[in-house]
Amino acid sequence: MKRLVCLMSLVLAVSLSAAAQDAPKAEVFGGYSYLRGNPGLGAPGINLNGGSGSISYNLSSAVGIVADVGGYHFSNGYGSGIGGNVISYLFGPKFVYRSSGKVEPFAQALFGGARLSVAGFSNNAFAMALGGGVDVKATEHVAIRLIQAEYVMTRFNIVGVATDQNNARISAGIVFRFGGK
Repeated sequence: MKRLVCLMSLVLAVSLSAAAQDAPKAEVFGGYSYLRGNPGLGAPGINLNGGSGSISYNLSSAVGIVADVGGYHFSNGYGSGIGGNVISYLFGPKFVYRSSGKVEPFAQALFGGARLSVAGFSNNAFAMALGGGVDVKATEHVAIRLIQAEYVMTRFNIVGVATDQNNARISAGIVFRFGGK
């Protein structure tokens, strides 16, 4: 029985180290992003289109650290003819389930800030994004991010009142992978 436990422990240790070697050391994502902005204070939501990019450094096959930047634009806000931009800059942990298959789901919790610029007015605020997505391996060094869906909270000061804005972000694009094997 003792030998069986030792053998099973050895097999588990070897399989875990082999799985860890399959993970890339770094990943770079770039793609399209849609942000549904909800300003709060009874104002209706607004649609913003743009792009986002991130760099992930993988500490292990399952855990990484992410730096994410996004830029989004809206035009003719509320029929006013006025447009604006939102830029987000977020950082935090990423958790990936890597298997021998092509599909790799992930979850992440990102924290940082956002900048809103509208008609000469700009405002910086706390921001966080909680969510995840699915990458599908195309080759050893390229994956397709089918979807990344997140709840995005911002805390902009609107008309002198700091309120939480509960937003949603959906992204898709391409992931380049470096290192590993």
